[in-house]
Amino acid sequence: MAASTKTREKSSQSPNTGSVGKKAPVGFIIDLVVVVTAAVAAGLTLLLGPAAGPWLNETLALAWAPVTAFALGTVVMLRYWPKVLFRRWNWWLVAAGVTAIVVGAMSFFNPGYGIYAEVSLAGAWGAVLGGSPMWLGVVKLAAIAVALPPIAHPRLIGGGYLKGGRWTGAHAGSGGKKAGKGAYAAGKGLGRGLGSLFNGRNVRRWFRRNLRRRGNSGESVDHVPDVDPSDNLYTDQDWDPAQGLDELLGPQLAEDSDDESPALTPPVKSQWKLPSMSLLSPPELYAAPEEPLQEMARHIEQTLSDHGVNVQVEGIKAGPRIVQFGLVPGWVPRRGGDSRRKDGDEPMERSRVKVQNILSREKDLALALKTPYLRIEAPVPGEALVGLEVPNPSPAKVPLRQVMEDESFTRLTAKGGLPIAMGEDTGGGAVVMDLASLPHMLIAGATGSGKSVCTNTIVASLLFTNPPDQLRLLMVDPKRVELTPFNGIPHLVAPVIVDAEEVNPALRAMMREMTARYKLMEESGTRNIAGYNAKAQERMPYLVVIVDELADLMMAGGFEIEQNLVRLAQLGRAAGIHLVLATQRPSVNVVTGLLKANIPARAAFAVASQVDSRVILDSVGAEKLMGRGDMLLLNNDSPKPRRVQGTLVLDEEVDKVVEFWVNQEGPPLPVISLEEADEEVEAHNNIDAEMMDVARDLAIRNPHLTASYLERRLKIGNFKAEQIIELLEDEGLIIPD
Repeated sequence: MAASTKTREKSSQSPNTGSVGKKAPVGFIIDLVVVVTAAVAAGLTLLLGPAAGPWLNETLALAWAPVTAFALGTVVMLRYWPKVLFRRWNWWLVAAGVTAIVVGAMSFFNPGYGIYAEVSLAGAWGAVLGGSPMWLGVVKLAAIAVALPPIAHPRLIGGGYLKGGRWTGAHAGSGGKKAGKGAYAAGKGLGRGLGSLFNGRNVRRWFRRNLRRRGNSGESVDHVPDVDPSDNLYTDQDWDPAQGLDELLGPQLAEDSDDESPALTPPVKSQWKLPSMSLLSPPELYAAPEEPLQEMARHIEQTLSDHGVNVQVEGIKAGPRIVQFGLVPGWVPRRGGDSRRKDGDEPMERSRVKVQNILSREKDLALALKTPYLRIEAPVPGEALVGLEVPNPSPAKVPLRQVMEDESFTRLTAKGGLPIAMGEDTGGGAVVMDLASLPHMLIAGATGSGKSVCTNTIVASLLFTNPPDQLRLLMVDPKRVELTPFNGIPHLVAPVIVDAEEVNPALRAMMREMTARYKLMEESGTRNIAGYNAKAQERMPYLVVIVDELADLMMAGGFEIEQNLVRLAQLGRAAGIHLVLATQRPSVNVVTGLLKANIPARAAFAVASQVDSRVILDSVGAEKLMGRGDMLLLNNDSPKPRRVQGTLVLDEEVDKVVEFWVNQEGPPLPVISLEEADEEVEAHNNIDAEMMDVARDLAIRNPHLTASYLERRLKIGNFKAEQIIELLEDEGLIIPD
């Protein structure tokens, strides 16, 4: 109960003040500063007595009025609306500049009587901003008025200033052009400096490292003062001063400059440039309000206590869409004995509440919490807790950039391989994996659960971290709409395959490439692609085969498709060939046992039944997911699937990445041919002839032969079986229905 009491004590803080770690609330500190300042000012006034008046007049004279109004406004904003002040810092800067101009302008007026005859209406401080001679003061105030707008709004007004300077330089000869370029470079340097200072990236990192790290350790999530996740406060759209100047000023000057936003650096040098992170949507800062979570924790304890199950909520982990409550089973007197000692009040024999008693109350908890999306994980891997997962009352999205900017993804990229950003777990920690070590991945779930977005996320992660000379892609999209937007990028071995008849030749070409690579590794005395690339002068690129809808291919190609995929899954890892398969129909006819045995990494999105969940994960749980990116991820690192909220990549972001690669020209790439040799085509034709002979024998014995019967007997796809039926009908061996 001590830990539970400590957790509840945190929730008693005012929601407008909040706390950071174990320090004093921010609002309390501000109040204390204001009170101390007022006390010091009052004390100085009492101590100085009559001398206080001349001192105040000599400092600012009547300019104390605008300065005091500005200071009080700043203090009030910090105290009651801190997020507005930090988000609209540029308006605060404008207010400071206007105050300075007003004070400087007041210094030009000298009434000619009393102390004002010596210090003017603005005192000694005003003389610094304006003063005499008047022409110098006017120049100072004009400099403030001209420099303040581009500093406050560098993307809008500052870009207009530089654009005008560029236009003037372009019409003033070569010297003017050089001056324009110099002005642009200086403005860009200023924009970078302001961007690093005010873009909110350091603030976001601080919140991620502190709030989310405490969430991962099992402690309750600290409350962020007055933050609404939907406000999207700390975004590069509001804070990045240099972003967008290239588009504003045109390509002539922008071509001499570097990209302002950072791009990931591959471990191997390449003549190709990787895309910048600025192509993606900025990260979102989210923080679940603490008071509703504490209320839910008390509600869970009370609900289970009403049903005779004593538990304590020891830790709360708040993720983007899921909150996990750590339940510790309580103590109950052991049956069949005296529950009290004879010489004291301490219980003599106690036993823990059984975990099964908690599991049996799942529906009661769902009713009490008013949600159908409730899942219990018993126990939580690595902890002596029962995890209760419920929807977050303040859900948030997980942009792809948010995970790719995490330190874990950066470290994984520096090691090489094929890093992919999957999402965030229930504690808000980034989930990243290396496809080269998985080595293959299966994505399955019902329609609309997030499979296609996950596939696009994997492709986008690969395009942001690997140039075409280190990664080649082969994409299969029978639906013709999901992967076809990637057509034209230099990574593709061939245009996205949309015809099911072309899939088998492409897979056989991949097997030929795999065999050729094994021969090269045998000659060099290496065991895998990493060892070969360390020795060879010409590196082998990774090959990733991505199939969007496996069920459609299995219907068309049947046994041959499965055979080719299984062979690639078995032998492709050492040769650098990896598979990413997605399907919306996770049945045993599509995700066969032999195929599943060679693909250990699986992502299960929301499915309709426990049977589908068992087909994907060999366990239940996927039928309780919420959809829209909510998944259970299984890989070699953990024996049990863990819950992850998938990253979100928008169609506009995909288009920007594709446009970046399509417009980039680099060195020529080695050609990987998908065309079959003449002897292979002849061999397949012979196989088809043998199939026709067997089909004729079957048709002679059964004139009412059907395509489904041929699929089972000849182990072929539906498309080829229909073709054989048509040929048999033309030959008159079967009777048409």
